Amino acid sequence: MCGDDEFKKLEEELKKKKSLLDEKETSLQEALDKLEELEETLSEKEKDLEEKDEKIAEYVSHMQRLQADFENYKKHTEKQQSQTIAYANEGLILKILDVYQDFERALNTCETAEELREGLEIIYSKLKNTLEKEGLVEIPTHGEKFDPFKHEALMAEDNEDYESGMVIEELAKGYALKDKVIKYSMVNVCKK
Repeated sequence: MCGDDEFKKLEEELKKKKSLLDEKETSLQEALDKLEELEETLSEKEKDLEEKDEKIAEYVSHMQRLQADFENYKKHTEKQQSQTIAYANEGLILKILDVYQDFERALNTCETAEELREGLEIIYSKLKNTLEKEGLVEIPTHGEKFDPFKHEALMAEDNEDYESGMVIEELAKGYALKDKVIKYSMVNVCKK
C-alpha cells in the first residue's frame, strides 16, 4: 500500500512539475512571440527611420539649392539695381544736353549783348519746360502761410500788412519733384 501512496505522490508531483514546465514553456513561447513581434516592429522602425533620413537629406538638399538660387537672385538683383542707379539719369541728361548745346551755340554765335540776352531767354525757357515735364514745380511762397514742410524761415519781422506766420518775401525759390520737396523755399516770415 505504501508503494501506491508514494506512487500517487510521485505521480502528483510529476503532474505538478509537468504543469509548471508547461506553464514555463507557454511563457517562454509567449516571450519568443513577443520577441519576434518586437524584432518586426524594430525592423519596421528602422525602415521608417531610413525613409525619414532620406527625406531629411532630400529636404536639406532642396533647401541648399533654394539658398543658392536665392543668393544668385540677390546678386543679380543687386547688379541690376546698381546699373539702374548708374544710368537712372540718362534720359534727363539727354534732355539737358540739348540745353547745354544751345548754351554753347549761343556763346559761339551771339555777337551783341542783346543777341546773347535773347538767346539766354530762349534757353532758360527751354530748360524750365524740360524740368517741368520731368515733374519739377516751384513751391508757392508769397502771401502763403508758413509751412515748415515746404519753407525755411531765414528771417522774421513785424509787418502790419501781413498776419503772423505769413510769408512776406521769398529769398530763394524752393522746388518739389512731383509731390516730394527737394529744395525748401527760403523765406522771410511775419511775426507779431
